[in-house]
Amino acid sequence: METTSVEAARTQRIAKALASPTGVLVIVPALVVAAGVGVLLLGMAATRDASDSLAKSQLATHAADIGHDIAAALDQADPMLQRMRALADPTLSIAEVAPRMHDLHVGRAGVTNISIGFPSGDLRGTYMEGTEVRVQESVVGASKTARTNYAIAGREIRTLETKQNDYDVRKRPHYQFAAEQRTRAWMPPRLFYTSKTTGVTCVEPVIVDGAIVAVLTVDFDVGGLSELLVRAPMKDARTVLFSRDGTILAFPGVKPPEIAVRENRLLSYTDYDDPALNALFATLGTRRIEAQQFLNPGAYLASISPLAGQRANVPAPLDWYLATLVPHSVLLGPTERLQRQSLLASAGALALAVGIALVFAWNLGRMRRLVGAARERARDAEARAHDLGSYRLVEKLGAGGMGEVWRAEHRLLARQAAVKLVRSESLKDPVRALKLRERFRREAQTLATMRSRHTIQLFDYGVADDGTFFYVMELLEGLDLDKYVRQHGAMPAARVIDLLAQACSSLAEAHDAGLLHRDIKPGNLFLTRAADEVDIIKLLDFGIVRSFVERDADPIETITLPTVEQRMARAQRLTKTGAVIGTTGYIAPEQTDGKDSDGRSDLYALGCVAWWLLTGNEVFTRHTDENETLRLHCEEPLPDLRVRVKGWLPPELDELVRSLLAKHPDDRPPHARAVATTLRAIPIPDEYVWSAAHAHAWWVTHLATPSSADALEPATEKRLLVSDRGEKPRPT
Repeated sequence: METTSVEAARTQRIAKALASPTGVLVIVPALVVAAGVGVLLLGMAATRDASDSLAKSQLATHAADIGHDIAAALDQADPMLQRMRALADPTLSIAEVAPRMHDLHVGRAGVTNISIGFPSGDLRGTYMEGTEVRVQESVVGASKTARTNYAIAGREIRTLETKQNDYDVRKRPHYQFAAEQRTRAWMPPRLFYTSKTTGVTCVEPVIVDGAIVAVLTVDFDVGGLSELLVRAPMKDARTVLFSRDGTILAFPGVKPPEIAVRENRLLSYTDYDDPALNALFATLGTRRIEAQQFLNPGAYLASISPLAGQRANVPAPLDWYLATLVPHSVLLGPTERLQRQSLLASAGALALAVGIALVFAWNLGRMRRLVGAARERARDAEARAHDLGSYRLVEKLGAGGMGEVWRAEHRLLARQAAVKLVRSESLKDPVRALKLRERFRREAQTLATMRSRHTIQLFDYGVADDGTFFYVMELLEGLDLDKYVRQHGAMPAARVIDLLAQACSSLAEAHDAGLLHRDIKPGNLFLTRAADEVDIIKLLDFGIVRSFVERDADPIETITLPTVEQRMARAQRLTKTGAVIGTTGYIAPEQTDGKDSDGRSDLYALGCVAWWLLTGNEVFTRHTDENETLRLHCEEPLPDLRVRVKGWLPPELDELVRSLLAKHPDDRPPHARAVATTLRAIPIPDEYVWSAAHAHAWWVTHLATPSSADALEPATEKRLLVSDRGEKPRPT
């Protein structure tokens, strides 16, 4: 027992010594020196590994990008050949064919020629003259072939020249290759007839009644494709495109030897007499590369990736490989720089540590005294934070961009409520603070003017002593329609009709007041209950509401809501133009264009909500690129709702949803009240009616607490288990 006490006392003395100013003066510099030495020893190896790993990652990304670009270029052959089939008719005049072939060629990366050859030996095709696409026609005569070149400008055809030669397309390798294959196929790399450049050709014979009536070709100049290889992943890196037999297809930045052109053959790596290429092929040997590999030929790190697979919807026998060579000296450069910098940094850090230790030791005693006082103030602040005027904050329900929402209780009335607040300490940016306060004030003022039972009710609004501004609203029990569909799936049509009609009641009042909600979405429509009533819809979040009276005002200026007399007299224009505000997937087309908006924009969003409830999906699939989602709403035809709804769907509801989702506001219902009238007039067969018994049974099954289950269940009816697809209920 005595030994334990002695050890405890010794430990306590050591701890005090280390925590003293003198201990700090010794420990901090010692730790810095130890850390510096450790970093210096480990840094070189770590940096070497990191450089190697980073280089491999960059090379892998580089190979994948180039492979994708080359594949995309070669895949152009498929649509081009499909369109050329319509031109494979020798009876069509050159005036009809030339502009279409010209337009088909223009803008195609890597494409150097396209052609249509006929069994007569005649040929129609395109070629490149500098950066211009020209059209040629070869007609085989009795002794010579007449070749005529044309320039195309719009629909105008201008003859450039006519020459005589011995060209006969039937004798060319591509025609004979197509006749042998009798189907679309890729030719091995070869020298082109006129340009003497390396290329690859996709051919397709047009066969009618077993006979070839035309041969179509798309020629790709590998030199043109090599422009895709120019982007080097790092300094001094070189990229080469080659075939497995050692043929060099593209080597950007290196002038090709003229020997291959003189001898009318493809280039081999031996023609370059390049040490890097020689080392690469010596290391590669006869090895076949099935996936990306990293080799170390001589003084280089080499990344080698195969480029093969199916191109233009046919297997492409492209035994091609992409290699990127990086000198090891480039990779080790960061390691050598780190060695020099580490020595300087260690010396500087030691001097800095001594200075910091002096300052830290001086402040240590003062900080100890301040910590106790700060803790006491924090406890007091935490206690005050849970008091807000007449309300006591009980439980945080959520937090978002505008602040927090709490479950609260009135001190005297013991009434439960929801309190939405933004604390002053979170508003460090004065401009953001002003905008958030204005949005809070706007939402509170808007809610205060609303009387519909389907708009969330406001109880109080104000600013607390500590600068926290807040408003108090009714506490809802249930879930929003976004969460409903994600948890329970699509709703039966009869239930959707009832809920949409309720939402229209709130929107009608807002629109009569000249207010545009601008953020109608499933998350802002809350399915709740009140006492023994269930399936009540409440419209939430009026924080970005706009009135036509503020169309020329700054968003943070004071806004005066219209009086009852003004509501019916003012125009339909509800929001200022030029801004897209709302939730992607529920924004009307006119809002994306910055055009004037009115209540019909909210009705478009309500149509999107109806689609969500009926199908369990949005109208158009949400894209990562929000602009693409907006484009679909503006331009794409509306899908067929009928095929996406699994249960019963009345044609009247189908027609109404389609009218709500009309691209132009004039094609939508004029106002929310008209939508509600249409909804309530839809006939519902008895077997699909969503009755009060159905609703109570759903709430008892899914959302009722044990204490509220008896109150929810009708006393005169049996409890029902109801399907959310509109099938007949089964009594239990």
